[in-house]
Amino acid sequence: MPEAVSATPVIKLVRRTTEPVAAQTLRSTAAAVISYVVALQVLPSQPAPLTAPLTALLVVQVTLYATLTTGIRRVNSVVAGVLVAIGFTALVGLTWWSLGLTIFASLIVGHLVRVSEFVPEVAISAMLVLGVTQVGSAAWHRVLETLIGAGVGMLFNLLLAPPVWVQSAGASIEGLAGGMGRMLRTMGDDIAGLGHVPVAHAAARLHEARRLDHAIVEVDASLRQAEDSLRLNPRVRQGLLARVVLRTGLDTLEICAVVLRVLSRTLTDLAKFRTDETLFPTDVAALLREVFGHMARAVESFARLITTQVAASAEDAEARLTEALAAGREARNRVADLLLEDVQEHPRQWQLHGALLSEIDRILDELDVDQRTERLTEELDRRAAELGERHPRLVALSRRLRGTGAEPPPPGVET
Repeated sequence: MPEAVSATPVIKLVRRTTEPVAAQTLRSTAAAVISYVVALQVLPSQPAPLTAPLTALLVVQVTLYATLTTGIRRVNSVVAGVLVAIGFTALVGLTWWSLGLTIFASLIVGHLVRVSEFVPEVAISAMLVLGVTQVGSAAWHRVLETLIGAGVGMLFNLLLAPPVWVQSAGASIEGLAGGMGRMLRTMGDDIAGLGHVPVAHAAARLHEARRLDHAIVEVDASLRQAEDSLRLNPRVRQGLLARVVLRTGLDTLEICAVVLRVLSRTLTDLAKFRTDETLFPTDVAALLREVFGHMARAVESFARLITTQVAASAEDAEARLTEALAAGREARNRVADLLLEDVQEHPRQWQLHGALLSEIDRILDELDVDQRTERLTEELDRRAAELGERHPRLVALSRRLRGTGAEPPPPGVET
């Protein structure tokens, strides 16, 4: 498969070299051991309070936000299961049919209290409590061990804040943009260099463009991890702004990837009709190569603009993006004039020529700096409005403490 397939190998390489697996393993192990020691001190009558280290292992996640949300759901699931078990024990005791009813009711309650992946934990807690003779004591110990494990896990990540994954997400986004840029350049080289493009060759390029969807899924997963690492992290300021910048940037690249796939489809259709001749005249093919090269530079510069953390670098990336877009539009207009002359002489597949120009316009418009600023502003306003509707008093207090209302724009974004 050609080099321009996608950015997936690059993304996987970035993840392997940036994820601190050893550090995360040590964090989880230390939290589990500490929670076990604390549980032994608080519950000396329990021979092996293993629920506490088990909860700590599940709670200590990669990001602080995931740690807090996981801990809360874990505690809710255990408490819900204990309450279900106490209720059934008080009414009917332990029999085969009461066990079945307990499991059934616990699973339903788990969905009602919205504990997500811990729904089975509700039933497990209920069964463990249901199977002992001293139900009240066992239930209390079960809840207390869970609280100890969750508390240790949360404190562990509060005192030793986990890393922020913005750099890893930025590398993934740049890897995706690099793959799209290589594909655009390769398509331009095919048009100008091969002259006659076989249908099978054009179809292979279309297949490569479709594979960009897989790369986008992986980049989206990396970005979600980065977004979680910014939430509730005491080391991060303006976390919302950073999340919105990266998310809107990935949305733009995803739209460009879709248009790139449609563009590949258009060239494949042209190849089907022109099996014994070149796709375009020599002068048009040379200009199209130039247009595709400018689009490739624009995509790559756009990725650097949304991922850079340094103002000077952002300004440089914005300048390159603006230059590439201007050059791309100028070359595109010259292509349109030549294609119009060609269509008037040979009016075959004129609709595909129009589709090709429209797809080029769409990519250039999506990457436009003004378009990005407008989209980013709209998203920030929408997030702020949602937050104001949910927590109006919290927003008002936050603004009083800051003394201002809004966060400053990121590098390269005008207000």
